[in-house]
Formats: sequence, structure tokens, C-alpha cells
Amino acid sequence: MSTTLTLLAIGVVSGFVFSIIRSRIQTNRLLSVEARREKHAPKVTEIPTQISSPKRRIQKAQENQIPTLAKSNPQAPEEVILESSSRQVDELSVEEREEYDLRDQARDENIRKLRLLVEDLFEQEVELNETAKTHTDKSAEQSLIELRNSWIEHNEQPLNEHASFVEQEEVGSGIMILHPEDQLNNDIDERLEREGGKTGDVQISLAWDDFNDLDLHLFCPSGERIYFNNKTSECGGELDVDMNVRPTSNHAVENIVWVENAPLGQYKVGVHFYKHHDRDETTHRCAFRLRLTVHDDVRDYSGSITYGQAMQMVTSFTLNDQKNALAQ
Repeated sequence: MSTTLTLLAIGVVSGFVFSIIRSRIQTNRLLSVEARREKHAPKVTEIPTQISSPKRRIQKAQENQIPTLAKSNPQAPEEVILESSSRQVDELSVEEREEYDLRDQARDENIRKLRLLVEDLFEQEVELNETAKTHTDKSAEQSLIELRNSWIEHNEQPLNEHASFVEQEEVGSGIMILHPEDQLNNDIDERLEREGGKTGDVQISLAWDDFNDLDLHLFCPSGERIYFNNKTSECGGELDVDMNVRPTSNHAVENIVWVENAPLGQYKVGVHFYKHHDRDETTHRCAFRLRLTVHDDVRDYSGSITYGQAMQMVTSFTLNDQKNALAQ
């Protein structure tokens, strides 16, 4: 009898201890997810001038009859629609463009103030780039990746502060390409296939035609930012192609994708000129093309960015529940 009671007591205690351990593991996992989300979320900072309210932007969009991507598509889930949520610089009035330029100048000054130009901090990268010019193996590229990651970790706080300027901007710097005949060098799909890029429900692809290192940043509805130092987000997005850390191609491409189950809410697409590589026909100004694909609906943008310029918020878009959207 006493043996039975002893075994029963041991079982009760063991079960109690196991439940405590399991609870702590679950709590730590949730805290880890939240910490990661917070780590890669832009930090709030003050914007130098006011931005027009969302209500006014929607009104202006309706007045200007800005096209949206909410097309009928038998392959797209019926409950999700894509809506445009930003105007672009070429759609602004003269007064609005002056206000936008003031905000853009403030962002440029911010990146200089925070000393976030790579050339200010990377003296040893010159030597590594010289090595990369004469070697094709992975060691030189890996050295540059490690150096970039080290730089990011060291400057994470000011980088997040700078990202907040971009994240709060409501006007996109890209120019929307409306007609297929306007799409020059339209080989993004071929580049993605070459690099093994994925396709999915939501896909944002960036292409450029020199050896510079541009970086794609995506601000997610959750507040997390997907970029080269946070390639896989907690909400399912993935940066699966990241090019030209070492100057390997003058037909570069980067890609962020949700294969499925992209979350509802607003997304903002940023482009940062991370590093100018000194190669033939590679200048400090870089033209780029950006493609947004949601359930086979496609929108293309063109733009340019200069080395030393602030990260650009190229465009934004919103995924909405169809029922709620129609009720608004």
C-alpha cells in the first residue's frame, strides 16, 4: 500500500514539474518571438513636417482615379483583395511635392548625422573588395557578408531610427509603369529563375543593372521589417534572394515572398543603396525597377537612388478582407 502511495506521489510531482517546465518553454518561446519582432521593428521618431491624412489621401486617390490592383482573379482567394495605399511623387501637386522634398532632405540629413554611410565605417572592406575582384570562390563573399552583419549589429539602433523616417512616409518615390510597352529590360522573372527565387501569394522583386549593392526592405503589417539581417519574419515572409554583397552581377535581383498566407494589413516597400562598388559603368546613381505581385495581379515601378541618399519608401499596398473593405 505504501509503495503504491509513494509511486502515486512521485507521479503527481513529476506531472506537476513537467507542466511547469512546459509552461516555461512556451513562455520563453513567445518572449523570443516578441523580442525578435521588436528588434527588427522601426523605432518611432519625429517627422519634420506633416503628412496628409489617410482620409485625405483616399479622397485624392478617388479624385484622380488612381487604379488599384483589386482585379477579378479566379485563382485568388475571394476573401482577400489588394488595394493601393500610397500615391507616388509624380501624382503630387506643386505644394505637396515641396513638402515631400523637405521630408526627403530631412531623411538624407538623418542618415548622414547617424553616420550610416558604409564608406564612413568600412576601411577594411576596400581590401576585401580587391580580393573579391580576383577571386571567384565563396570565401571573399562570405567575408563581406560577415562584415556587413557585424556592421548591422553594431549600428542596429540608429538603423532602426532611420528606418522610422521611411516607415512613416505616406508618399512613394517610385513611378508607376502603367503600360507593358513602357517596361524596359523586363527580365525580372528570368533573373529570379536564374537565382532560384520563389513565387507566392505576395511577392516583391527588385532589379537593377550595375554592380552596386541595393537592398530591399519590407515593413510588414506586424511592424517587423524584412531585410538582409532579418531574412525570415515571424509573419511568414522571406527574403530568399540577396545579391551583390560582393559585386558579382550587373543584372541583379532581390526577392521577398510569402509563398502563402500573407497577413492582412499595410505593407511598405523600401530600397536602400547599401554600397557603391567601384566597377566599370557602375556609378553612384543607380536606376532600379520594382515589381509587386499579389495573387497574379502585377504592378511595376521604376525609380533611382543615389549613394548617400536616405532609404526610399518606393510604394505601399494594403491587403484587406473583402467583406470589411466593402463595408467601409
